[in-house]
Amino acid sequence: MSSTSLLRVATRANPSTFFRANGLRCLKPRSSSALFAVPAVIVSSGSASSFSSSARQLSAKSDEEGGSHHEESFEEFTARYEKEFDQVQDVFELQRNLNNAFAYDLVPSPSVITAALKAARRVNDFPTAVRIFEGIKAKVENRGQYEQYLEELKPLREELGVSLKEDLYPEESK
Repeated sequence: MSSTSLLRVATRANPSTFFRANGLRCLKPRSSSALFAVPAVIVSSGSASSFSSSARQLSAKSDEEGGSHHEESFEEFTARYEKEFDQVQDVFELQRNLNNAFAYDLVPSPSVITAALKAARRVNDFPTAVRIFEGIKAKVENRGQYEQYLEELKPLREELGVSLKEDLYPEESK
């Protein structure tokens, strides 16, 4: 059926007969103990509508606790991500934690990188292990800092058999 024919059918047909019934006609609960999760739409005069009031509750809760967000120190950041990488069970979690760790305006410590490499080995993800070093190279300020990371992590790289992109694909000299 061509798209114009479908459009004609859609404009002529009664909407209740054109679309399939999906069982949502009756919105009454089946029993008094049934729970339904329906997003609440809050509309008040002069304010924008939102899908949930939970954001207001969360901000009100943080206001009660002092009104400002806690600034995480580098040591707390390191401890949190070491713990996160120790708990990784699949590739998705590993890559999500790496994206989150590298999203900050700092370079993760070698202990976080060690935990990430061990997690990559645990989930058997060699490409991500190689990409960890690419992430470090992109985050550091200069080549000397990258060399320091490589030197400190060299025993672990050799133990786990992780190659660098530079070793796998040497650049052609022109």
